Amino acid sequence: QVELVESGGGLVQPGESLRLSCAASGIVFANYGMTWYRQAPGKRHELVARVNYTGGAYYPDSIKGRFSVSRDNARNTVYLQMNSLKPEDTAVYFCSAAGGTYWGQGTQVTVGS
Repeated sequence: QVELVESGGGLVQPGESLRLSCAASGIVFANYGMTWYRQAPGKRHELVARVNYTGGAYYPDSIKGRFSVSRDNARNTVYLQMNSLKPEDTAVYFCSAAGGTYWGQGTQVTVGS
């Protein structure tokens, strides 16, 4: 059974940083690209970052320069380092594997009061 478990979310102030983690089990992690999405209240899922199985990363223009995705295949874990957080980054952040076949339950990130 495939399981993706996100962690690391929380409440931070604008300008602060967070690192999210997504631990995978039930798949040969090293074979899969991993993607971070987010969903803000009332909005659709938005792609945040993607890392392919070789470690190559992709970010949409709205994210470039602030977020960084990485993976540790020995730990079956993908990370999302988020810096200079803004209130508009407030959302539930999800990780996904295999082109959206598998999803985690999400972790809440709230920026501001």
